[in-house]
Amino acid sequence: MTPQTASPIVKGWCPGALRPMMSGDGYLVRIRPPMGRLSMRQASGVAALSARFGSGLIDLSARANLQLRGVAEPALGDVQDGLRDLDLLDPDPAAESRRNLVISPFWTTGDLTQRIARDLQAALVDAVDLDLPGKFGFAVDCGAAPLLRETSADIRIERGRDGLICRADGAGEGCAVNVDTAVTVALDMARWFRTGTEKRMARLVRPLPHRFTGAVARPAGTVDRTGLAGFAFGRIRAEVLAALGAVRLTPWRMLLVEGGMVPDHPDILRPDDPVLRVSACPGAPDCAQGLVATREVAKALAGALPHGKGLHVSGCAKGCAHPRPQDYTLTGQPGGRFVLIRNGCAGDVPVRSDLDPCALIAAPHELFEG
Repeated sequence: MTPQTASPIVKGWCPGALRPMMSGDGYLVRIRPPMGRLSMRQASGVAALSARFGSGLIDLSARANLQLRGVAEPALGDVQDGLRDLDLLDPDPAAESRRNLVISPFWTTGDLTQRIARDLQAALVDAVDLDLPGKFGFAVDCGAAPLLRETSADIRIERGRDGLICRADGAGEGCAVNVDTAVTVALDMARWFRTGTEKRMARLVRPLPHRFTGAVARPAGTVDRTGLAGFAFGRIRAEVLAALGAVRLTPWRMLLVEGGMVPDHPDILRPDDPVLRVSACPGAPDCAQGLVATREVAKALAGALPHGKGLHVSGCAKGCAHPRPQDYTLTGQPGGRFVLIRNGCAGDVPVRSDLDPCALIAAPHELFEG
């Protein structure tokens, strides 16, 4: 019989600042900065809130959001008041949930990405009739070639072969749009999606209406690494964030430092560090659903990872740190062991089971052989 991964509890929603989620180390408060950017004042303020009311540890998520960790329940009001003072709080939890978008970080003022993302943010806050699933999101990726193809999003506004397109995730084509129509079409597509029962665009079992097809997508591009500060598994200490100044968030476990000058700091990784090809959730005990500690194993395996390949180490089958297929995925199981999935997601059928974390740390190369 083929072994299966253990089933986690799926809550069906994502934490926010107004709707934080309890985790193994306290409340998780997720911040969705407008335009994916923190000014110097905002970065310093978020760092201060983390140090005062949380654990001093901040996570950069796979959708380019920040997460304050270790916040105690009595401090939630203080954290929310501080975020409101920093202009980082939405009007209400429903607006916060709708404003779920990731933006290519290399935008410049007045370009297509900046203009469309700004308008889409405002439209999502105002769209009180739009009741979307908690994990449903948008991507605005209008540079020369799409950079966010590996980032989770359900509706994508990006560069097509002959101009801008709005495309449903999982579809090979979209519909032609321009700066004036992109937001309207994206919301029209989202409203059509809600007439069905699916939770994510990529799982559609019904055809898209013709009005959302016809324009061919462009191949994905490569990421410009200039000015990027990398962090192992997206974990940032509060004092390091405060020292960086104005930054833009990315879904690659890196921050884009405005001005391009990345300081020399032991916590900051070079963009070519193999650790940045490894995704790992906090795991046990920081996450209440984590079945095994993840990051010590992930660090040990990073140096042995074959060139050009990626690794995901997940504390459970939810696979929060990397929701899409990866070359190698280790998924935690009851009893503190792992299973290995190749070219799949954390909840897929494994090819090996009963892997001992200590053995993986002691002989990391053996996992990738054969």
